Amino acid sequence: MFEEFYEFTATPFSRGLPVAALYKDGYRDEHVDRLKYAAKNQLFAVIFGESGTGKTTILRRFSDEITRDGYTVLYISDSKLTPRHFYKSMLEQLGFDAKYFRGDAKRQLHKEIEIMRAVHNVNLTVICDEAHLMDRDMLEEVRFLLNQHMDSQSPMSLILSGQSELRDKLRLQAYMAIRQRIDIQCQVGKLDVSQTVKYINSHLSFAGCTKDIFTESAVEDIFKFSNGILRLINKACVASLMYGAQNRKALIDDRIVKLVIESELA
Repeated sequence: MFEEFYEFTATPFSRGLPVAALYKDGYRDEHVDRLKYAAKNQLFAVIFGESGTGKTTILRRFSDEITRDGYTVLYISDSKLTPRHFYKSMLEQLGFDAKYFRGDAKRQLHKEIEIMRAVHNVNLTVICDEAHLMDRDMLEEVRFLLNQHMDSQSPMSLILSGQSELRDKLRLQAYMAIRQRIDIQCQVGKLDVSQTVKYINSHLSFAGCTKDIFTESAVEDIFKFSNGILRLINKACVASLMYGAQNRKALIDDRIVKLVIESELA
């Protein structure tokens, strides 16, 4: 509804932004590059951060770029993931009917991956999202999966992505064995105020905006409310744009942002 009022050609701050329009900065570029290194060298990587800080955005960019390099990416996101469903999901995404028992499915997966690599020159990367919800059995299965050819070769690159609880869980003594196998770790942080300005401007630019809409003080209040968390920045911006359009406000100032935060987002 606000797109027409502000003469946008696309909707900013939405989850459906094309990969090319996703926010980029040096830190996030580095995370993408580290994940690509893990994929190309069949390593085990972990990416974690608070909810809403942009892990999925980084994974989308990584997946898009590594796929264009000829890699196959499998994505699994299941809060109740079990080892059997883990193998079943991977095999089904590769186009195979998984064997019922976990051990059989695991051997089937290893066999199919070897054929893909030897015959079709296909390299595989598996992304497990919401990994902070994995129980100990599932995390141990991840460790076993990476063992092949007497521990000298991993059949794939594996990326676990989760909230900060994943980092805390892996620090526990009970998870020492899997922690020792991690090759690359990426911690996704919040934006600072200058990055918040660039983030908002990048989304407005994608929407075809050619004029200032948010005042400097409005952006500062959005940053204070969001504490640099992308998801909350999006919410504050969308709510402010909706209010501005409904009330015919061409410029969104700190008064509007404060009103929206107090009435809708507090």
